[in-house]
Amino acid sequence: MKILVVEDDPGIFEVLEYSLKAAGHDVLSASRGAEALEKAGGADCVVLDVGLPDFDGFEVCRRLRKTSDIPILFLTSRSDEIDRVVGLEIGGDDYLAKPFSTRELLARIKAIMRRFGNGHSQASAPSSAGPAIHLDVERHTVTCRGQPVDLSRLEFELLAVLLEQPGRVFTRDQLLDRAWPDGGCVTDRTVDAHIKSLRKKLPDADCIETVRGVGYRLRDQGEA
Repeated sequence: MKILVVEDDPGIFEVLEYSLKAAGHDVLSASRGAEALEKAGGADCVVLDVGLPDFDGFEVCRRLRKTSDIPILFLTSRSDEIDRVVGLEIGGDDYLAKPFSTRELLARIKAIMRRFGNGHSQASAPSSAGPAIHLDVERHTVTCRGQPVDLSRLEFELLAVLLEQPGRVFTRDQLLDRAWPDGGCVTDRTVDAHIKSLRKKLPDADCIETVRGVGYRLRDQGEA
């Protein structure tokens, strides 16, 4: 697997490069956001530092998500929860706070790539339910009221779960188990952040309803 490491600290990059190569991965490098955008097309996964000299990792992620669904793992020295939530809302798949162990890094990458290759995307038949939403799991496309909707992989996974049984309330733990089968450092706030982002992208944001104290449900198309 080719992993693009976007890190401007040479010392940290050397440690990451050594560990990733020892685990059998090929490593591409970038120390600036612009360089990361140029090289991302040749990678299978991006390990992305938030602090970069030209523009930050969040902006790199935003630009990548316009054209690519490549898995992104943020590295951040910021401890504020809002920074972690922002990273997930804009399309990041996971985050790791500095300092971290290379063993945990490798485990996070493995979990992300397993989610990328497995799950709902292996189904072959299109699904249609909810408020005029059509989800094709084979082509990884979504339309709502005939209009295409551009979703990140995790947003797609969450919507696929909700579409299985419109009207049913899924708890956050159930959504975590289904959309993040490998666990990792994900919390209720992770689900909330991706649901918030998913709502913004759907023409009918109210179709995903919050059941206070329980979880979320997709409004059945037969409901008013």
